[in-house]
Amino acid sequence: MPTKRTSILLVEDSERDILTIKQGLKHAGIKKGVHVVEDGQKAIHYLSGSGEYKDRRRHPIPALVFLGLKLPLLSGDDVLTWIRQSYHLASTPVVVLASSEKPEDLKRAYQLGASSYLVKPLTAEEIADELIEMAEAFNWRWLGRGQLAPA
Repeated sequence: MPTKRTSILLVEDSERDILTIKQGLKHAGIKKGVHVVEDGQKAIHYLSGSGEYKDRRRHPIPALVFLGLKLPLLSGDDVLTWIRQSYHLASTPVVVLASSEKPEDLKRAYQLGASSYLVKPLTAEEIADELIEMAEAFNWRWLGRGQLAPA
């Protein structure tokens, strides 16, 4: 029987955005279980459980990925494509964090398999609202209790 996923992976290289998103998660009741990587290559290593991310107790497969698009080493588009091509992650919700409101960027993100698209700069309240909407859509009972796997 597969283990229930209850952690969140944040893939973002901006310290300011990382802090804002973490504040938004706290507003939504999430205080633990948030893992952060700062570039696209580390995201793939984390998600595949390779290298320093081999220990799944310390680095669990996430229930949700927040993914910046403009990342060092590999772009968010590349990471999103990799996620959707990975059997064990194909249905994992991915919220794209973008600095562009261009219709073509939004369209591309959804074509690559994004579950949602948020334009930065974001407020903590916007992040919390999005997370609560996703919790309702995906029936994440664990989110309502604000209980995630320990980070």
